[in-house]
Amino acid sequence: MHHFFVTPQQISGDKIRIEGGDVNHMKNVLRMKLHEKAEISDGESRTYLCEVEAYEEDVAVLHILEEMEADTEPASKLYLFQGLPKSDKMELIVQKAVELGVYQVIPVAMKRSVVRLDDKKAAKKADRWNSIAESAAKQAGRSRIPEVTMPLSYKEALKMAEELDVTLFPYELAGGMEVTREVIRQIKSGQSVGIFIGPEGGFEPEEVDAAVSMGAKVITLGRRILRTETAGLATLAVLMFELEQ
Repeated sequence: MHHFFVTPQQISGDKIRIEGGDVNHMKNVLRMKLHEKAEISDGESRTYLCEVEAYEEDVAVLHILEEMEADTEPASKLYLFQGLPKSDKMELIVQKAVELGVYQVIPVAMKRSVVRLDDKKAAKKADRWNSIAESAAKQAGRSRIPEVTMPLSYKEALKMAEELDVTLFPYELAGGMEVTREVIRQIKSGQSVGIFIGPEGGFEPEEVDAAVSMGAKVITLGRRILRTETAGLATLAVLMFELEQ
């Protein structure tokens, strides 16, 4: 069943009005007919089973059949602090992280990040990443669209992570898989968790020291060195396995 997002303001009584690019997608790409059903989420906590009632000029009007319990969101809020990678790797990371249940993706400019974005380029990239997040959220049947923030400095990212319950720091020079298992087992469902992933070149030693000083837990992801686009997704998958209710 097709899934779309609206704002709460687009819901009135037993009607939902879809606007923008989704209308063209419904009519001309998916070719959804009158009375065809769809799931609509308000981006917060409610999901509705609806049917297409009418197409107006630039609006699709849907009739609410049933309000459903939104149970696709993890109890824990997972924050991915991703060191800015090269090329279009960030697009893959955002897409798959959203599928795996991430709450927010925070691009971070780290010392070994090759990519340098000025404000204009950063805003354009963020728009693109958020569009990918929306598409991935629809595909995964999520009830909210995870946000991809504007890139932060490493110092700003650490300050943000200080507010979370747990911060994990996968590091290629770390050892002790049993210690890592114990750290992850101690995380309780409902806690907020930050995950710091370095760019292609990894972390500088001073970045590791700064993270440890603010309370981050250094962990290992095994004996193999994972690419930056793999490490965060592997960590999210492990956390989903442990924390999903």
